[in-house]
Amino acid sequence: MRFSKSFIKTYKEVPKEAETISHQLMLRASMIRQLTRGVYTYLPLGLKVLKKIENIVREELNRIDAQEILMPVLQPADLWQESGRWFSYGAELMRLHDRNNRDFVLGPTHEEVIVDLFRNTVTSYKDLPLNIYQIQTKFRDERRPRFGLMRGREFIMKDAYSFHLTQECLDKEYNNVKEAYCRIFERCGLDFRAVDADTGSIGGSESHEFMVLASSGEDDILYSDKSDYAANVEKAVSVLDFVMDESTELEKELVATPDMKTIEEVSSFLNVDPSKTIKSVLLKEEQEDKSFVYYVAVIRGDLEINDVKVKNIFGAKIDLEMMTDKDLEELGFVGGYFSPLKDIPNLGKVKVVIDESVKYMKNFVGGANVEGHHYKNMNLSDIHFDLSGDIRKAQKGDKALDGGTLDIARGIEVGHIFKLGKKYSTAMNTKVLNDKGVAETVIMGCYGIGISRVAAAAIEQNFDDFGIIWPKSIAPYLVDLILLNTKDEVAREVSEKIYADMLANNIDVIYDDRNEKAGFKFKDADLIGIPLKIIVGKGAAEGLVEVKHRDGSYSGEIKIEDVISYIKEFEKN
Repeated sequence: MRFSKSFIKTYKEVPKEAETISHQLMLRASMIRQLTRGVYTYLPLGLKVLKKIENIVREELNRIDAQEILMPVLQPADLWQESGRWFSYGAELMRLHDRNNRDFVLGPTHEEVIVDLFRNTVTSYKDLPLNIYQIQTKFRDERRPRFGLMRGREFIMKDAYSFHLTQECLDKEYNNVKEAYCRIFERCGLDFRAVDADTGSIGGSESHEFMVLASSGEDDILYSDKSDYAANVEKAVSVLDFVMDESTELEKELVATPDMKTIEEVSSFLNVDPSKTIKSVLLKEEQEDKSFVYYVAVIRGDLEINDVKVKNIFGAKIDLEMMTDKDLEELGFVGGYFSPLKDIPNLGKVKVVIDESVKYMKNFVGGANVEGHHYKNMNLSDIHFDLSGDIRKAQKGDKALDGGTLDIARGIEVGHIFKLGKKYSTAMNTKVLNDKGVAETVIMGCYGIGISRVAAAAIEQNFDDFGIIWPKSIAPYLVDLILLNTKDEVAREVSEKIYADMLANNIDVIYDDRNEKAGFKFKDADLIGIPLKIIVGKGAAEGLVEVKHRDGSYSGEIKIEDVISYIKEFEKN
């Protein structure tokens, strides 16, 4: 491609709306343009990057015998109603009506569509295992689209789905895909970790996220300093060496705590350590009929509740919300002063879970459900609860399960894999005949990669003050051939010859033949982030050109006749 004929218009200024480095640089480098919030046009440079990522993904998935198809974006609502996700997926689901007032969605993911395709196509175990994937635009009605391609309302994703008759078969394919994902992200030049993750709205028994480590990441990752253990903060577990309080249980005592609602305020006022208090978090889950189910989560005062663990332990279908003042009033609960004491009315209307930490406590402080009052010397026997378990948020510095210490890093999710089990196949009655001729419900796996997110994440890890530093494998062009002075006839002739040779050797090159100053061309080259510059200037008359690596690792002169071999060697290393 000749730069003079390209659809590239770069910018010096940082766009006001762009918060992250990737968003700023992709706009400045003429890779994307915003149409509306969270929706972007991919310009030629940006699209080339996406296509290179897609090709790496295809090669690695085809290598494990996955097969590519393309499913509709527009999906009928009845499939989502059949799976049970029409309500539970939440407000991010893009819903619309056709002219006949029939409900449809714009696909954020394709579990329902692939299951419908499978059940109408495959009938025998002989066709299993089967892994099918697609690369397609997805839609999610993000409440707050931001960070450019990192959190958009429209984005490009690879989603794959596998079908099996045994758990062992699913486990094997899950590991095959996990290994393929590692190869994909390594080939894309990313520093990443595979971490244990919550299954979220997709569901299933097990999942892993692939997180690109970057300070701009939206997710916290906790990892051990002793092994390769890593988990999203929503899923992470740690070890606290709980010790049973062996003191004698005392009679609880009502004490005034005027305007003291937080653990910090109460513990300071009563001169007790926060670890000798409990706190109750009051939550609710909206049902399909707009009614609510109410929950209470109780934990030791110096620890933090993990909302996702609470959601999972109750088996809630959607994310939990905090109870409102109106909810508290209707239940007769006093906000800031509540504990699930056995003598409180309406406890039958809520489900209560206590963290394991509470079981080891005696004579602790908790809310009395009376305005401005707490109880001292509360004990487990005073509390009503339905469930107990680990609902605690693991934190940096906690002991890891392997005996190491947990540390924290920020990450950008670029891939997510799930063992779905029979969640969708049961809901949608999807079976095949086994080797005995008996119909058996299939087991599923689901595997996603955010193609556009990979591009943004690569920039978040690879940039400097001058612009992007693309990994070679996904750069829009491998080589930027720069003619310094268009009026220098010798340099022009050499540049044209080198350009023709590059095209003949299938080298991915952009030829900067513009009638612009050298500094202008260099700034564009650095901003766009092309890995290798071949600079044709005055040295051309002596048979020499200059080479510069974008990452700053090398700069020097080579002979004109060595250019092609140099590029091929550069590409390999």
